[in-house]
Amino acid sequence: MEIKKLEKLTENPTLHWGLNGYTTDKILSISFIEYGGSFEFVLKEKPMPYSKIWATHPDELDEINEIIEKEHSFGAFEDNELIGWIICEHRTWNNSFYIENILINEEFRRNGTGAQLIKNAVRKARHLNCRIIELETQNTNYPAIQFYKRMGFGITGINTRLYENPEETAVFMTLDL
Repeated sequence: MEIKKLEKLTENPTLHWGLNGYTTDKILSISFIEYGGSFEFVLKEKPMPYSKIWATHPDELDEINEIIEKEHSFGAFEDNELIGWIICEHRTWNNSFYIENILINEEFRRNGTGAQLIKNAVRKARHLNCRIIELETQNTNYPAIQFYKRMGFGITGINTRLYENPEETAVFMTLDL
């Protein structure tokens, strides 16, 4: 496997990547209480089967290409074929590096590809002298949360209203550089 700077996509490689989504038997349950002008959030692991599947549509590919053109994204290649990506952008307004999307061909998951992509993003962010790397995932994507924690990210925020699906809460995670 080789990690290289990602170039503009001319076709949608995810059509051949198998399951674009996740399945889990555990989620991160989030509850909160408001009192006296303050909030208290409680995050707990909860046994609950959950699956989410999505497709990358042509208009999303255009948005991804706009970010790729900024030259901060990487692809994982096996025999010169794209098998995964990490789509990132440098946000100069707060000197952060934001991971917009990370996706790996189902056949190549759980073999270190995601970790290699994250490590390349960390190197790029450090080269740009960014102070943090940020990302967002869903409380239902427990496998991703655990992966990001193993990579050194910590939970730094939540948004209970970001998604239309009431079962999903946005979980923001950050890696200090």
